Amino acid sequence: MAEFLQAVDDRKILHVDLDAFYAQVEMRDNPALKKVPLIIGRDPDLHHGHGVVATANYIARKAGVHSAMGSSEAKRLCPNAVFVAPDFDKYRSVSAQIHEVFAEFTDKVEPVALDEAYLDVSQSPMAGATLAAELRHRIWQETKLTCSVGVSYNKVLAKLGSEHHKPNGVTVIGADVALDFVAVLPIKDFRGVGKKSQEKFEKLGIKTGADLRALSQDELRVHFGSFGDQLYWQARATHFGQVKDHRIRQSVGKEGTFEFPLHDRSAVLATFKDLATKVVTNMETKHLVGRTLNIKVRDDDFNTLTRSITQANPFQLDPDFLARKAQSIFDDLYPDDFAIRLLGLTFSNVSPQAFQALSLFDYD
Repeated sequence: MAEFLQAVDDRKILHVDLDAFYAQVEMRDNPALKKVPLIIGRDPDLHHGHGVVATANYIARKAGVHSAMGSSEAKRLCPNAVFVAPDFDKYRSVSAQIHEVFAEFTDKVEPVALDEAYLDVSQSPMAGATLAAELRHRIWQETKLTCSVGVSYNKVLAKLGSEHHKPNGVTVIGADVALDFVAVLPIKDFRGVGKKSQEKFEKLGIKTGADLRALSQDELRVHFGSFGDQLYWQARATHFGQVKDHRIRQSVGKEGTFEFPLHDRSAVLATFKDLATKVVTNMETKHLVGRTLNIKVRDDDFNTLTRSITQANPFQLDPDFLARKAQSIFDDLYPDDFAIRLLGLTFSNVSPQAFQALSLFDYD
C-alpha cells in the first residue's frame, strides 16, 4: 500500500484536564489535606474492606495508589492515607464553574468527564499556547484549581499533550514536531491500547510509535481488526474526529471563595451583587433566562448550604434585584454571627429567551 500523503490540519484544539480533580477540590476546601496522602473513596476499615478509589492526590500516587484501585489495596500501599468520601454534588458544581470559563473561549466544547474536555479554539486569532495560558489563569481565578492543557491540531495529540506534563503544565504539539513526538511514544500510551493489545504488541516486538509506524495498514488490520485503522493514523499523528458540543446547558452561575472569611453583611451583599452582575452578563450574552435561583454558602467550618427559589416565570435579569433576593436567603440561613468562605449564585431551569425586550427608543 502506498504511504499516505499527510493533509494540512490547521485546527487549534485544547484538551483540558484538571489535576487530580476530586482530591484537589477537597484540598482547596480543607488546606490541612494538602500535606497528607489523600484518597477520595470509602475507608475500607469503616466499610468491611469494600470501596474503590475515585482518585488520589499526588502524594498518595507516589505510593502507587491510582483510580479504580480497591480501597483495601490502596490502604496497604499507603497505610497513613486519609480517606474522604466523594461529594459528587460539590464536584458537579465546581465542574459547572469550569465549563462557564470554557464558554468564555469557545462554543465548541466537548465534555469527557467532570474534570476533562476538548475545546476547539480554531476561530481565535490568538496562538494556542497563549489561549492555554489564559484559560489556566481564568480557571485558577474562578476556582483556585490547577489544570494541565494539551495544545495541538487534533484531539488525540491534544490529549497526549495534557498527559505529558502533569500536574499544572502545558504541552504544545505542533505539526513540525508531531511525528517525532509520536515516534518516541511508548505503545501503551496510544489511545485505545489496553492490556490485551499490549500483549499482542510485545509478541510483535512493537514498543514505540516508530515501531508502530513501520507496520502497514493491512498488517495492522490483520492483527487488530478495525482498531488497526485507528492505530495506523495515530502513528502518523493524524486524527479526523471533530470536537462535538454535547452540552445541554442546565445552569449558569458564579462562585467566589475568600482567603479570609466574611463577617460583615454589607460585604456579603456586595459579593452577591458582583456574582449577580457576572451571571446576568453571561445569561444575556447567551440569550438565556432562568426560573430557579440557587444560592450556595460555605462557612469557615466547611459546612455547605444550598437554597433555591423557583417561580413560574423567569427571573428578571437585574443584578440589584437578584443580589437582594440572595441576601434575603442568606439572612434566613445566618441570622446571627457568621464566617463565610464561599458564596455562589446560579440560575437553573434555564431556557432560551423567547424574545428580546425592545425599548420604545430602539428604532428610528
